[in-house]
Amino acid sequence: MSPPDESSSDGGRDRPVSEDRFGPDSDRPSDSDRSQGHDPEDPPGREWSAGPDRSGPVGWWRWFRTTDNGTVTFVREMLESAAVVVAIGLLLFAVSGVWPPMVAVESGSMEPHMERGDLIFVMEEHRLTSGAAVDGTGIVTYQAGQGADYRSFSNYGDVIIYKPDGESDRTPIIHRARFWVEEGENWYDEADKSYLGSADSCKEIETCPAPHDGFITKGDANGAYDQVVGISEPVRPSWVRGTAEVKIPWLGHVRLFFSRASAPASPQYGSTAEYGPSTGDDVTAPSLANSNESASHSAVVPT
Repeated sequence: MSPPDESSSDGGRDRPVSEDRFGPDSDRPSDSDRSQGHDPEDPPGREWSAGPDRSGPVGWWRWFRTTDNGTVTFVREMLESAAVVVAIGLLLFAVSGVWPPMVAVESGSMEPHMERGDLIFVMEEHRLTSGAAVDGTGIVTYQAGQGADYRSFSNYGDVIIYKPDGESDRTPIIHRARFWVEEGENWYDEADKSYLGSADSCKEIETCPAPHDGFITKGDANGAYDQVVGISEPVRPSWVRGTAEVKIPWLGHVRLFFSRASAPASPQYGSTAEYGPSTGDDVTAPSLANSNESASHSAVVPT
């Protein structure tokens, strides 16, 4: 009987070569196999999810992009949708120079050219300046537009979005610039008498003579100037947020549904707009200014 092999520490008993089912020359799962979600050591049909603890940041990102885990898929789709919205918003901002670049009309004073629920693309007033614009403002008035045949939204002159009396805590107004006045000017004689209400002279209008330079404005569907019914003093250029350029019908209703910024207003005098993405151009403002003749305003909500 031969003596036990002294090189064996267990007294000659046979010892398995390895607990690992892969021999030295076997094909072990590579890092690329694992990062693709397959591990030859796992039973058929079982997917192995590579994560940051097993394959580093690159593998984690690849797993996040390809896994069909329900929670991760939901988060991934939400992030992708948000990225698209942000990209579109930044593109519109680059073109318009105004943030937010879209506003939703919330009342009917600009009918029929703008209706409640229309989404309006706004542009910084100096970006596309006409030669008929009032010096230094970039805005063409209704009167100047008649002479230059300059139209916006089917009528002469620019439609502007402005903060009434320059107050940021009031809902911005979207109305047409009718004509320009200078400080101390008796603008009663320059105005269209059909839009002066019951006033028979300048002294019967609170903002006449003009307290400062600015625009006299009016909603297309209204029967009186904003400055006659108390919506705002003559609109200083610094109060203007931009000019209305393009409208998308009905799309603004989504923004209006969520904003609840103000109650519906009568289209007799004016329109307000909500800034929604959304957009007022300031933030969703509280409510429209009240006037002494129950004027409605086309206000804007940010989108």
